Amino acid sequence: MEKNENSESNEELKNHGPFSLLDGATSRVPTITPELSFASRIARDRTKPLEERLENFEIILDSEVGDTSLTRARNIEREIGLRQIYLKFEGGNPTGTQKDRIAFSQALDALRRGYSEITVASCGNYGAAIALASYLAGLHCLIYVPEGYHANRIKEIKSLGAELIKVPGDYEEAVIVSRQKAEENGYYDANAGGSNTNLQFKAYGEIAYEIYDELRDAPAAVAVPASNGSTLAGIYRGFISLYNRGKTSRMPRLIAGSSYGMNPIVNAFVKNMPNCCDLDPDKIHNTTVNEPLINWRSIDGDYALTAIRQSHGWAAYATDKSMVDYARLIRDKEGLNVLPASTAGLIALLDRHKKEAYPSDRYVVILTGRKA
Repeated sequence: MEKNENSESNEELKNHGPFSLLDGATSRVPTITPELSFASRIARDRTKPLEERLENFEIILDSEVGDTSLTRARNIEREIGLRQIYLKFEGGNPTGTQKDRIAFSQALDALRRGYSEITVASCGNYGAAIALASYLAGLHCLIYVPEGYHANRIKEIKSLGAELIKVPGDYEEAVIVSRQKAEENGYYDANAGGSNTNLQFKAYGEIAYEIYDELRDAPAAVAVPASNGSTLAGIYRGFISLYNRGKTSRMPRLIAGSSYGMNPIVNAFVKNMPNCCDLDPDKIHNTTVNEPLINWRSIDGDYALTAIRQSHGWAAYATDKSMVDYARLIRDKEGLNVLPASTAGLIALLDRHKKEAYPSDRYVVILTGRKA
């Protein structure tokens, strides 16, 4: 039944309202505060000394990226009968998603190491984040996009001066091409995985530190929408660091949610497989709702799967309909416009609560913004 639900046509999904028509988040306007315009001019000015550019880019990063809001969702608590649900709203980042955390960290790393070009494969959100970070750092940005992909964020990416290159195949093929071009031409490779893994996990680990700063301990669980698994794995690394330093009294359970049947992390957990395995690309189907979540290969999937299991968490699927419904619920009850796909973690949390009620505790849900 769930599989049929999730395979509704885009035309049918339009009946759910404007949420289902969204293929990505939207940037803040302006994307950085006017007070930082001077810092941005210095950071992207290639005639300035590198030290001066780095200093000004770090000012922008520290001021604009991260430190997103964590608010208690009391109205949703009453709706679903579970106390102390907190919403970590990553829509407060410059381009509206947690991707800004790694994009700005990668741009800073590229600038520090003397690169003048940076490349990545993207279907939307990460591309917008890298395009903005590259523009502010004065880096030439090359973004490889699957040729059949059409997104609202393409116009935004181009407006930031990034070079958009369409390649045959899907996202995974675009990653391969982007990496090859980086190696051949000496570009900085900002794709997930490989040598970037620790840097990206560290950037996402800041989410854990921010949760701790607000709650002064680890919550019972953190629910995360899962695609490549990088965000979840990074949050887990952050809490490991906090726990090992005696800052928290416990480790939170990590919960992953993703589109029905289209994510290797959830597939491996549900089937009790030792590792993530590639899915059949021919069975992966994009919709206007699930696109940010689906992959036939999760680049950091094994890290995420390990984090879920070692934290005694779990992973579950979410249908397109349920993601749209929960996005509407969050809008109506809490006043946040969130990307429907980002509710997948919340759905994985609440579906289990319906089967076996959780004790009163603190539960954190990571959400990506439709509008900041």
